[in-house]
Amino acid sequence: MTAIVDLRSDTVTQPTAAMRAAMFAAPLGDDVFGDDPSVNALQERVADMLGFEAALFMPTGTQSNLCGLMAHCQRGDEYIVGQSAHTYRYEGGGAAVLGSIQPQPLAQNASGQMALADIASAIKPDDCHFARTKLLCLENTWNGHPMPMDYLAEATTLARRHGLAAHLDGARLFNAAAASAGPGETVAAAARRIASHFDSVSVCFSKGLGAPIGSALCGSKELIARAHRVRKMTGGGMRQSGSLAAAADYALEHHLERLTDDHALAQRLARGLQGIAGLQVRSVQTNIVFLDIADGRGPDLLAFLKARSILATGLIGLRFVTHLNVDSVGIDRTIDAVTAFFGQGAEAAPTLAKPGASVY
Repeated sequence: MTAIVDLRSDTVTQPTAAMRAAMFAAPLGDDVFGDDPSVNALQERVADMLGFEAALFMPTGTQSNLCGLMAHCQRGDEYIVGQSAHTYRYEGGGAAVLGSIQPQPLAQNASGQMALADIASAIKPDDCHFARTKLLCLENTWNGHPMPMDYLAEATTLARRHGLAAHLDGARLFNAAAASAGPGETVAAAARRIASHFDSVSVCFSKGLGAPIGSALCGSKELIARAHRVRKMTGGGMRQSGSLAAAADYALEHHLERLTDDHALAQRLARGLQGIAGLQVRSVQTNIVFLDIADGRGPDLLAFLKARSILATGLIGLRFVTHLNVDSVGIDRTIDAVTAFFGQGAEAAPTLAKPGASVY
């Protein structure tokens, strides 16, 4: 049976044997009572790593972002966010539905940045006619692009000048850190440097870090206490969750520096696809490769790849994501298959019916 090359997302990663062993051996308690030692150890580790007073372990990044937004904002408050940001577009409208927090979405450029002038003009005056603008929410990475450090500094400084707090959706913060690290700087140190601009940061363990589940919200003790209450309201109080926390803790200990391997594989894929007539490879900076396909042939290509046990998604352009369960052999298979589809190789590409909508 041909091995599947699953490039749909870095969320498809499986725990390594060593991670499974760490999960099995984790000491457990009841986290709702606050006495699961493995959860507590993880929360202390990630808070200290990123330079915050406290952290709170959550099952999902959506819940982590929601708890952060609701800890910062009250009913009738507003947060400024990108028009295509995950917290606005892909999290079910939770802040509005559950928190009565009004989003103020703004246009973004190709790198995910909102113009500073647009941010400033979106901040409402203190007037009963308007929602109270309380929070700026940014995302890093953005479609695989690390946010420039100077932009993070300028945007969050602008927010604070107007009395706003700043939250980072850092679902792939460590990928951003791996790409932004200076000479001799560790991924953890680079992540702390990015996080230093924000009042709260949500980080995900189940993407590039390879844990099976989990995110953490980091912030001040007061903010995390408020978020803890929201986590309980939204059903996030887990009991013996130390097994899951141990996987995340293992990932922080062993999987940070290897993120550059995923970035190198993404570059290998991009180089192998450049120059093929009918497709355009977008700029690749971390572990995500986007292709723009001419003549509406993207669905055909996805079906062609799937028939050869290679999986990708096509929701926002054709997307390939590298991760710890993909190797150079799988990348080379993908290059060969895409080349064949466009008639550049030995195998001719058939005309295929368009499949249904891809899952993000």
